[in-house]
Amino acid sequence: MAITIVHPRILEAFGLDFNHYQIERFGSGLINNTFRLHGNSGRSRDEFILQRINTHVFKNPEAILNNHRRASEYLAQHHPAYFFIAPVQLKDGKFLLEWNGDYWRMLPFVAHTFTVNEADDPGQAFEAAKQFGRLAHNLAGIDLSLFTPTIPNFHNLTLRYSSFQSAINDAEVERREQAADLIEEFEQFSQIPITYEELKTDSDFPDRLMHHDTKINNVLLDDKTGEGICVIDLDTLMPGKLISDIGDMVRTYVSPVSEEETDFSRIIIRDDYYEALMRGYLPELGNTLTKTEKEMLFYAGQFMVYMQGIRFLTDFLNGDVYYPTKYPAHNYDRAKNQLTLLERLNEKEAVLKKIIRKYLK
Repeated sequence: MAITIVHPRILEAFGLDFNHYQIERFGSGLINNTFRLHGNSGRSRDEFILQRINTHVFKNPEAILNNHRRASEYLAQHHPAYFFIAPVQLKDGKFLLEWNGDYWRMLPFVAHTFTVNEADDPGQAFEAAKQFGRLAHNLAGIDLSLFTPTIPNFHNLTLRYSSFQSAINDAEVERREQAADLIEEFEQFSQIPITYEELKTDSDFPDRLMHHDTKINNVLLDDKTGEGICVIDLDTLMPGKLISDIGDMVRTYVSPVSEEETDFSRIIIRDDYYEALMRGYLPELGNTLTKTEKEMLFYAGQFMVYMQGIRFLTDFLNGDVYYPTKYPAHNYDRAKNQLTLLERLNEKEAVLKKIIRKYLK
């Protein structure tokens, strides 16, 4: 049955007849409203993904489509064999529809694929990392001046650390006292934001076009072979640093439990998953990596885990105004979870750096 929230004129703007499609909510994404369109013809080319962009998160939806389109055009010209999902054009030639104050975009649906929210085996981590690495490699020569940040300062650790310090100063006494030990523990790792501040101006640490959200469910896998097919969810495709994408993979692939886990003893570093993602990602980048980027590969995990940890703790100190919570100490526990993951990562630094060196050869 069609979801009435999708007005017929939205499909008509994309050149589709509303009466020829069945529409259902789709996916597990929490930001945009996503729908799958099933064409009555039964042909795979008549299936699409329709999304209403969340403008509370993405203040400039035009930037999302412009970035996506420019990347698509570049890849079509320079890497025509590479499979990249291009946005569907409207009848008026645009790629973004504004309807009653909402913004909509459409993408082709890729049949015979699936996603996983967590890696069930190292092979899935390898396939996902390989796809993100291939995307970064294929976009390495693109003109970054053509791209607009879709979330300004998204992975700016300097800004996140400054917000953390402000939250400490401005927090209610009860919350600051409750978090005192955790604050002190995060402060012991202040070298991580210091290193980032130094890297920002390092000429050997260039900006690249990065995905910025390399969770494993942002890669489509073949439903028969399990092989990676393509990268999806390109809302945060924008200029950034290599450590963003590698760091997010480390943060979300190597532990068997997520940031929601409160039994912190279950947080461990799975060497085989860490190796799988490095084996998938690094060979794809090949000789495009600079000397400084190679030296910062282990730091990438520290960078992302630390940043996410202080973001959770900042929100706790601010009274839980950003991340949805289910109980009073939810953000505190998330921050403690990430601090534990950072500690486990550091304990294995020698082993993990050896893995990195293996795949830089």
